[in-house]
Amino acid sequence: MSTSRPIADNSALMQLLREAGSSYSPQDVDALIWGVLGASPAIGSDWHCLVADPVPPGLAKALEQRQAELASAYHDGLSPADFAGLSRAERVARLRRELADRGLDGFVVPRSDEHQGEYVPPRGQRLAWLTGFTGSAGLAIVLCERAALFVDGRYTLQAAQQVDGNLFEIHHLIDEPAAVWLGSVLKPGNILGYDPWLHTPQEVERFSAAAEKAGASLRVVDDNPLDRVWLDQPAAPLAPVVPHPDEFAGESAQSKRERLARGLVEQGVAAAVLTMPESIAWLLNIRGGDVPHTPLPLSFAILREDASVALFTEARKLAPGLDRHFGNGVTILPPEQLGPALDALAAEGKRVQVDSASASAWIFDRLGKAGGRIHRAADPCILPKACKNTVEIDGTRAAHRRDGAALTRFLAWLGREAPKGGLSEIGASDRLEAFRRQGAYFRDLSFATISGAGSNGAIVHYRAMPETEKRLEPGTLYLLDSGAQYLDGTTDVTRTMAIGEPTQEMRDRFTRVLKGHIALALARFPKGTTGTQLDAFARRGLWQVGLDYDHGTGHGVGSYLGVHEGPQRISKAPNAQPLLPGMIVSNEPGYYKTGAYGIRIENLVLVQPLEGGGEREMMGFETLTLAPIDRNLTDPSLLDDEEIEWLDTYHARVRETLTPLVDPDTAEWLTAATAPLARVSHATARTPRARLTPEHPRRGGTHQQQ
Repeated sequence: MSTSRPIADNSALMQLLREAGSSYSPQDVDALIWGVLGASPAIGSDWHCLVADPVPPGLAKALEQRQAELASAYHDGLSPADFAGLSRAERVARLRRELADRGLDGFVVPRSDEHQGEYVPPRGQRLAWLTGFTGSAGLAIVLCERAALFVDGRYTLQAAQQVDGNLFEIHHLIDEPAAVWLGSVLKPGNILGYDPWLHTPQEVERFSAAAEKAGASLRVVDDNPLDRVWLDQPAAPLAPVVPHPDEFAGESAQSKRERLARGLVEQGVAAAVLTMPESIAWLLNIRGGDVPHTPLPLSFAILREDASVALFTEARKLAPGLDRHFGNGVTILPPEQLGPALDALAAEGKRVQVDSASASAWIFDRLGKAGGRIHRAADPCILPKACKNTVEIDGTRAAHRRDGAALTRFLAWLGREAPKGGLSEIGASDRLEAFRRQGAYFRDLSFATISGAGSNGAIVHYRAMPETEKRLEPGTLYLLDSGAQYLDGTTDVTRTMAIGEPTQEMRDRFTRVLKGHIALALARFPKGTTGTQLDAFARRGLWQVGLDYDHGTGHGVGSYLGVHEGPQRISKAPNAQPLLPGMIVSNEPGYYKTGAYGIRIENLVLVQPLEGGGEREMMGFETLTLAPIDRNLTDPSLLDDEEIEWLDTYHARVRETLTPLVDPDTAEWLTAATAPLARVSHATARTPRARLTPEHPRRGGTHQQQ
């Protein structure tokens, strides 16, 4: 991926580099820029510091010019124009020819990359390149004469729109697992290939069992055949890796390393192999920009029992001064040294901890072949990362106040502009982003905004594109799921608004979703309760009339990290992880009527201990998100007194907190949008409720419980 450049331009750039004291050549700059183009666009010009520190204005201008030149020739194979140039059918045909040349009868193409995470750079978007499907979870299997795509319930409508049904059968990932399908379609003697970097050991075991059942076999491939036919595959991302200050992290990296190392010693483990970039970012208090919307530095690491860390990453990505941040306890090694390092660990004969749920099969294979004693256990960073410290909690509260002000300004603007007509999904989401960018500590959106008008709102993870977007028409619903990355916190909020007058059915469905949201917000539960045990709280109002939604009710959220974070979640799917103090999770029930509209109400909440006596230690939720819920869509006759009280109390808190942060016109709109709901008489029994700790009252105070 390169372009020619006039020698005169190279000479001028070379002179600027020398004057700045840079060790880079123009060719080095080009190689770096290709990596920058393969990273998150949110890094802007931050990458300049990798070339020189400081960067003189003349050099900065030259670097921007060179980036623009290379960007004009950049193709990742994923745009509509790229698909027009190389069709889906031809992509599948090229892969099949490559498989035939290698003696393979099929190949598995997952959504994941080498880190098994949700956040994947353009270089790792193999599933999207092959099929056109851009969802965050999925798997394709390509055989000689047939192929299939497997997605979960969030993406069934999206897959049907994006994928050519003549090329791929589309199956539900849960109802029709890929391994079961394989067992029914593979023939005796078939050889199915897979890339061990892109699958966990459990996945490989399932595929192997399915192949064996059919009389076929599973084969490791050393180099991915899809990469061979993806001729314009982007370069590996090269975004700057920078320190995340203790004022936002709340604990030094050295303290974290020592704390986790003590845990390794207690378990008799010599080292833990870390493969999740979000864990490494949390442990070392660093952030990056290698993937869209999440500040991850793609890397691997080994944490030793003496609290030292070997970090395997491109040295070109390390911002100036990062060595001082790391100190003597962190050693930087190139990525290609990971294999030899694992061999050396195995040779020590001590136990090595690896997470079989998140590490690739390649890691296990390498350690196993070297005779390593593998201790399969969860990534030691996951749980402490999920339980936010007091600094992180205060930071996320502050971030949600700023984010709520931005969203409220947008909602007021929407209320004025929507009746005029002409608003589109992309134009509306762009306006919201502009409001957010004005806030302190803003770094990026936390995910691509889901801006769905009318029937597009029924697509759970819809992404508005010029060829798919709709206008916000009177009589329709508009679903807006959005969030932002701030240095002090990560936000994720969904609001559904009526454009014009909603139908009674819309009000009924919205109010039932709201009832579920309130039920979860008011939940109090004993210590040790899991999200699975709470999930039905949010569905009861829908279940009563035979309705439901095909996604989880809540996911964990990081602190200036992933908008989706484990191990906590609230869903039907079994999950043994209890909800613990300091965990942040979303509360987002919904309802989706295919071809008509979608409804979702989402707030982020913080797990907190409750006061109030009783025999057991109880927990509850503090609602973090601050933004009006559309009263126009609410049917008071479906709400009991306690539910109305919750909504009025929440809206009072929203109004009191955000009014000082917005302009007068928005404040006037906010007063009307958060006015008390008209009450309907209900003879409902009252039960005294426990309170949060004094600083954060459960009801009627500065923080509302979820």
